[in-house]
Amino acid sequence: MLKRLTLYLLISIPLAGLAQIKDRPPYLYNDKTLITESDSILHYVLPEILVYPQRKDWSRKALHQYTVLEMRVMKVYPIAKVAARKLKEYNSAYLTFKTNRERKDYIKKIEKDLFSEFEPEIRSMSINQGRILIKLIDRETGQSSYEIIREFKGGFSAFFWQGIARLFGHNLKSEYDAANEDKMIEYIIWQIDNGML
Repeated sequence: MLKRLTLYLLISIPLAGLAQIKDRPPYLYNDKTLITESDSILHYVLPEILVYPQRKDWSRKALHQYTVLEMRVMKVYPIAKVAARKLKEYNSAYLTFKTNRERKDYIKKIEKDLFSEFEPEIRSMSINQGRILIKLIDRETGQSSYEIIREFKGGFSAFFWQGIARLFGHNLKSEYDAANEDKMIEYIIWQIDNGML
């Protein structure tokens, strides 16, 4: 009987204290301490943790495919980041022009600059690296390559370059899907951004 009474008291006393604390909301004293009516509790917001399969659990074929994908992404990701940055610059300048003639001259200048800067790297890319670059441009800019060409060069040019891309197995309308199809690419980019690669 005494054991039951002791157990009952041990359970009911903290619950009674919790009922009193619920009446008054807790507040943060600083970033790391939560103050309630009668107690202070250390409070930490933990960063999000992404969980991916360990490489040691992969088959030899899967590990080889991942390594090849990693090398491809590491080659084209910096180009996609530069493309996104330059697109912002070009877009803001493009919108300031009043006439179509000024816009066309500006587009020709952009093309010349981009070809001189990126032509050797892009010519040495494999077809698969080109596919990844198209997807990463969509990831970085929020627009597919087709939409970017259509915006700057017009619908006919976009249609023409889409046809050329289709001959080589590409699709300029490809969209980046981080949750499903492109989750391994997203994992590699996360590693690059966090200095792990």
